[in-house]
Amino acid sequence: MHARVRAADAVCPHCGSTSGRVHGRYLRRLFDAAISGAGVVIELLVRRFRCLSAACPAVTFVEQVAGLTSPHARFTPLLRGMLTSIAVALAGRPGSRLSAAIGVPVAKDTLLRLLRALPEEPVGPVRVLGVDDFALRKGDSYSTILVDLERRCPIDVLPGREAEPLAAWLGDHPEVEIICRDRGGAYAEGARTGAPQAVQIADGWHLWKNLGEAVEKTVGAHNACARTVFATTTPAIPPPGDDIWQPPPPAADTMLDVCGRERRLVARTKERYAAVQQLLADGGSLEHICRTLRLDRSTVPRFARAASIDELLVKATNRSSILDQYRSHLHQRWNDGCRDSAQLHQEIRALGFQGSIQTTRRYLRPFKSTTAAAPAEPRPAPRPRRIVRWIMTNPGNLPDEDALALKEILASCPELDAVTRHVRDFATMMRNHSGDQLPAWMERVERDPLPALHSLVNGLRRDQGAVVAGLSSSWSCGQVEGQNTRVKRIKRDGYGRANFDLLRTRILCRT
Repeated sequence: MHARVRAADAVCPHCGSTSGRVHGRYLRRLFDAAISGAGVVIELLVRRFRCLSAACPAVTFVEQVAGLTSPHARFTPLLRGMLTSIAVALAGRPGSRLSAAIGVPVAKDTLLRLLRALPEEPVGPVRVLGVDDFALRKGDSYSTILVDLERRCPIDVLPGREAEPLAAWLGDHPEVEIICRDRGGAYAEGARTGAPQAVQIADGWHLWKNLGEAVEKTVGAHNACARTVFATTTPAIPPPGDDIWQPPPPAADTMLDVCGRERRLVARTKERYAAVQQLLADGGSLEHICRTLRLDRSTVPRFARAASIDELLVKATNRSSILDQYRSHLHQRWNDGCRDSAQLHQEIRALGFQGSIQTTRRYLRPFKSTTAAAPAEPRPAPRPRRIVRWIMTNPGNLPDEDALALKEILASCPELDAVTRHVRDFATMMRNHSGDQLPAWMERVERDPLPALHSLVNGLRRDQGAVVAGLSSSWSCGQVEGQNTRVKRIKRDGYGRANFDLLRTRILCRT
């Protein structure tokens, strides 16, 4: 495209005076955004004017077109903004490939120059600050990221992970009231030096991680107790009379599953009925109960209107199964000696059964476990990491099999039983935000012969103020960890080779 300015005069950018005296002309080539994939170049004929003001330091000046040109620029503002956005998102080589694909080929170094030329936005007042480190090169060099937890965005990146840079930054921001950090000593010292007025909060996830490491050491020291428990043989299950399957009584079909346990639907119905009735007795409205229990608006009135739990269990238990009309055939054929699930499935398919073979296998599985008593064999002992997971998991979320195994282990080892009690007490403190109970918890731990937990308690005492605040406050470093995950992606975009200044710019611009 060829263009020129039609105005007769221009305004001097230095003194603001108007001049119509043309000193010369030359051609500027401006690259603009592509149209339908085709590159666009604007050849603009511009004039150089002589400034008529004797007091102006400039002798001549070049006319500029608002929205189209800027001094020494080869890109229009529209294209410059597009390329800058690409550079922020993809950096050098990936951004160059994308630019070429949209019809604006540009070198990777140009994109990096545009990225480095971005103006840095002011930080503004910060009340709640999150601090954490991330690796530039793991095991070699690290940096510190600062996150405004109220605005949920990174505000600065500091070189290294020592106390001095953090203290200097906090000295320039005396408005900081709360600092969330991990349990590293450098950040504790930097926060104490740079912001003595701020409340330091030790992150709850790091506290739970430290506790898990102490539990793992204790379980490793007492793993022989678990091996002793699981070295015993499992009792053999006697077959029910001459290898004949006897179906459960009719009453069990409604409340129990094929394994003889209470159906999950029955247990859930009982729990919901008790919870709804309790909230109704406390004066809660149906809308409040829906929000509290996270139930559907049509479910709560049904539980509220029910006169008793039996009224609800009628619908919960009287559910038919697609195998109901074929059970007698399966029982007869099993007692005749047929143990092949595939063959039995084919037989009932011939009788009109439409279900899959997995349905037949699930139904026949308890038949096999009770009719063929295997010889007693030693149970494999769980790995220490699995025992740690059992101890660190909420007891209500453990499967029945794992809960029973953990109960056997704790009954044989008083030390692991004590560790489990302390872990659950600590979890209660975290869940209820009752950090004031931490001193009593540490005293109880010190009364038991648990060296690994004693080391943990010693570390908590050195940072007790921040730990108590972390267990009592709802603030945490969760957002900072999320930003760290985003930083790893940004590093991978640059192949892990970006300089600190370039990486810092991309982190702060990718909000």
